Amino acid sequence: MSLDRSLTPTDPRVGEYLEWLTIEKGRSLATVGAYRRDIEAFLAWLDEDGADLDELTEGDIERYLTSLRESSRATSTIARLLSSLRGWFGFMIDEGQMANDPTARLRGGQRGRTLPKPLAEDSMTKLLDSITGEDVVAKRDRALLELLYGTGARVSEAVGINLQDLDFDEDLIMVLGKGSKQRLVPMGATLRTALATYLDVGGRGEFPGARRSSSLFLNTRGGRLSRQGVDLVIAKRALEVGIDRSTISAHVFRHSCATHMLAHGADIRVVQELLGHASISTTQLYTAVSVTSLKREYLSAHPRAHG
Repeated sequence: MSLDRSLTPTDPRVGEYLEWLTIEKGRSLATVGAYRRDIEAFLAWLDEDGADLDELTEGDIERYLTSLRESSRATSTIARLLSSLRGWFGFMIDEGQMANDPTARLRGGQRGRTLPKPLAEDSMTKLLDSITGEDVVAKRDRALLELLYGTGARVSEAVGINLQDLDFDEDLIMVLGKGSKQRLVPMGATLRTALATYLDVGGRGEFPGARRSSSLFLNTRGGRLSRQGVDLVIAKRALEVGIDRSTISAHVFRHSCATHMLAHGADIRVVQELLGHASISTTQLYTAVSVTSLKREYLSAHPRAHG
C-alpha cells in the first residue's frame, strides 16, 4: 500500500510521516489527509513567520497557538492541531531527523499568550557597536548584523542578497522573500555605511574568488554565507559582549527591528510591508510586545506606579 498521490506534500519529511501512518499504522486516507492539512497549515505559518523548522523552540509553537487563538479557532481544533504536530515531531525524533520535541511541555488550548522576545535596544546597540575590527570578517559581520536589524530581513533573505540587489543611489535593497516575492527595503544611514565599508578596499574583495561570485555575504572560502554561517557569526559576536546565546538568533534581529520601530511610533502597515508579512495579524504580535515593554518601563520608572 503506497501513499495516495493527492496526499503527497512538498516537504519530504512530511511525506515520510504520512506514508508511515498509511502503511505502518494503517490509518485511513481521510485521517492521513487531516494530518497533512494540519502539518502543512503549520508549515505555511512557519514560512510566514520566518522561523526555522530545524531550530524550533517551545516559544515558536506557543506563538503559533497564539495565532490560532487570535483567529478565533476553537479550543478543540487547536488541541487537534497540536496533537498532529506532536505525532510528526515524535516520528522525526525516532528517525533521527529532529533532536528535541518543542511541544513536549505544551498542553493544547490551555497556554497563555506568548510573544516574541526582542533584544533590548541598549543591548542591540552594544552588540552592533562592538564590531570594530578592520579585517574583512569584521567588516562583513558588521554589515550583516546591521542589515538583519536595519531591515528586519529573514535570515534566508539576507544570505540570498546579491550585489546587483543593492541600490546605493536610492538607498534601497531588493529582497527575495517567501514565495519568491520581491520587495524593496530601505537602507538606513548606518547600514549604508557598513555595507559601503564592507564593499570597499580591504573588504569583500579579500575573500577568495570574490570577483567570480555575485553573493553579497561570503564565507572565508569565498562561497555564499549560509544560514548556519550566520548563526555562528551571531553566536561569536554575542559571546564577545556577554549576551546570552540562548536569547539571540537571526530571528531575534527581525523581532527587534519590528518591535523597536513600533515603540518609536512607526505605522504598523509600514512595518508589515518592511517585514514582508502577508497578513497584518502577524505584525500585530509586535504591537503587543511594544505595549508589554511600555508597561514594564512604566512600572519600573514611574514613582507612583506601585501606589
